[in-house]
Amino acid sequence: MAIKYYWEDFTPGRVFETAARALSEEDIVRFAREYDPQTYHTDVEAARSSPFGGLIASGWQTCAVMMRQMCDGYLLESSCVGSPGLEELRWLKPVRPGDALHLKTTVIESTPSAKQLNRGTILFLWQALNQNGEVVLSMRGRQLFLRRTPA
Repeated sequence: MAIKYYWEDFTPGRVFETAARALSEEDIVRFAREYDPQTYHTDVEAARSSPFGGLIASGWQTCAVMMRQMCDGYLLESSCVGSPGLEELRWLKPVRPGDALHLKTTVIESTPSAKQLNRGTILFLWQALNQNGEVVLSMRGRQLFLRRTPA
């Protein structure tokens, strides 16, 4: 795939948004049975008596959906060469069956590498929003990108 986005294209304040993806009850239960088998993710009846009052998606599933949306939104068309990790991860609201999530990516900071002149680091704020515009998950982290023109 051709590279569309280099480090220079991620200027502070730039925003990327994706199309929404709905999570069905089946999606939630299938993921949870494999990766996070707590009853409020896997059992509709048991979830009713949980503090959530019903079935909810695993926060890790919400992260996985965001990762896919990140790839589809910009990452697969970029010069990204990895990530040193997250600085913050917050699950703010439960994601329920039928919720449609979209990703909003905001560039916070752009820093050229002092050691590797062909790359730089971008600090992002990633937010998953539901169909009501409510932020259900928020992450802050960095990704490394090659520069279009090395310093």
